[in-house]
Amino acid sequence: MTSQTVSDNHVIQIHYSLHLGDSEVIDSSREREPLVYLHGASNIVPGLERQITDKAVGEKFSAVVPAAEGYGETDGATPQPVDRNNFPEGVELDAGMAFQAEGPDGEDLTLWIHEVQDDQVFVATHHPLAGKDLHFDIEVVGIRAATEDEVAHGHPHGPDGDQVH
Repeated sequence: MTSQTVSDNHVIQIHYSLHLGDSEVIDSSREREPLVYLHGASNIVPGLERQITDKAVGEKFSAVVPAAEGYGETDGATPQPVDRNNFPEGVELDAGMAFQAEGPDGEDLTLWIHEVQDDQVFVATHHPLAGKDLHFDIEVVGIRAATEDEVAHGHPHGPDGDQVH
């Protein structure tokens, strides 16, 4: 990693903690590997990507991302229950996961899991964090220039050329 600053077409590694303004952490990379993403490729929410721009390795900062620059506003739809048996057997389902479904007219539809209760999975067309301001504590831990393949594919690759998750 170099001492450059965060800019488009760079692979960025960050540690983060996320809360909704109440200091109760709802997601964090602190106990696992850093989040790795391609800056400028819409791999993370736009408001956070904008606030990370021009930061350097070692910088720590807090960022508040308004709902409109995070997961957007809610579409007002109440999450609807779907029987668990409509999902592939053996797949672990968690809130925040997205999946493709077929809409009433055969169109592709992205649905988000909002909650899993026993044999019911509650889904909606908006992300569970839609309509919420996001509060991040960020530490930039790595920056490197992206490869041509990474830029072309729109995401970072791992050591074996595979997509980093």
